[in-house]
Amino acid sequence: MNSTPATAPPGPVDLDTARRALRGGAAVVLPNPAPLTHVVAAIGLRTVNRAKARPADQPVALWAHHAGTLRAVTDCSALDPADTALAGRLLTEEHLTLLLPLRPEARRPDWLEPACKDGWVLLFGARRPLLGPLLDEHPVLYVSSANRTGSPPAAGTAEALSMFPAEVPVLHLPDPGDDLPDGRVRRATTTVALHPDGRLTLHRHGAQDHPFPDPDDYLRHLRARYAPSTPHGG
Repeated sequence: MNSTPATAPPGPVDLDTARRALRGGAAVVLPNPAPLTHVVAAIGLRTVNRAKARPADQPVALWAHHAGTLRAVTDCSALDPADTALAGRLLTEEHLTLLLPLRPEARRPDWLEPACKDGWVLLFGARRPLLGPLLDEHPVLYVSSANRTGSPPAAGTAEALSMFPAEVPVLHLPDPGDDLPDGRVRRATTTVALHPDGRLTLHRHGAQDHPFPDPDDYLRHLRARYAPSTPHGG
């Protein structure tokens, strides 16, 4: 009696394969710098949400990796020039996910709408240098934590492969930060809101604020570190 051979589970893909998949309209799971978990990205909102098995129109973050795209976003924001510069540093240096307030009268590009909700826009700031060839092809890219609804974000390649279906490729890149010191584990990014008056508030706990005793300690750390960029003093 013949039996059907078992299908081997999909393995991780290389950078070229991930680039082709993203170009072709697929969602792709991508690694982040330590101590952040993986993300799932695509050129379309619905593609990201389908990969996560959640409502197709649920807002997602815009990956703020392209200077021109970020300028277009901040042109619609309610921030002054000093706080616009602060937003850029929080995204690129702190690798935060950032909520920025929008001007009600601003004419927003259509591609910004998937990242907007209740007068705010959600931006994701982390970027592995090795992802440059992939990200640079897509000035507009949507992103969310690499998890299926109800599950925690994937902390590594094996977790992502076990969580996502075969049609969602998982990119593996060597990461010298895979072994985190002192028993630390990977977590999703901290989300901070930057208000029109320059205040910073914690919207969601994550990797960046986790080492601090409480949210206020982390926000004080940010204010002290980035004080030259904002005249409001927090």
